[in-house]
Amino acid sequence: MYKTLESISDSELREEYSNRFTRQPGSQLKSARESAEHLRAFLSNHPKDQEHFVVVFLDSQNQIIETEVISSGSLATAAVFPREIVKRLLALESGAIIAGHNHPSGETSPSSSDRALTKKLNTALSSIDAQLLDHLILGSGENYLSFSDQGLL
Repeated sequence: MYKTLESISDSELREEYSNRFTRQPGSQLKSARESAEHLRAFLSNHPKDQEHFVVVFLDSQNQIIETEVISSGSLATAAVFPREIVKRLLALESGAIIAGHNHPSGETSPSSSDRALTKKLNTALSSIDAQLLDHLILGSGENYLSFSDQGLL
């Protein structure tokens, strides 16, 4: 029997959205838009009033190995340690990552901390012959900022 739209709970809708739009391992992310859509769907079941830092670990063919929340924080920040990302990358035998985080404020402008973390992460990955392909900031609605597309990477 089918449910009416009114009888479907918010959590059921979020779960269905996540199931439909989160890319599965083995899939490729071919653009910043596809990466943003994947990250947004992946985060759809996480609290919207917290910042979450997510990493998509990719193989040598840029196929998804795993997508993981690395850190969750407060309304304005999440503590991220590049060494922890490098450790996980090595454990998964990943060669590249796409990083992303949401801004609960809805704004997509990168903060000075966002820029510093991106630089630090890029340096750490380069030193072990791995790549930071992009860092995305997810804002409200479908808005996002791609460090790669903006020439900030």
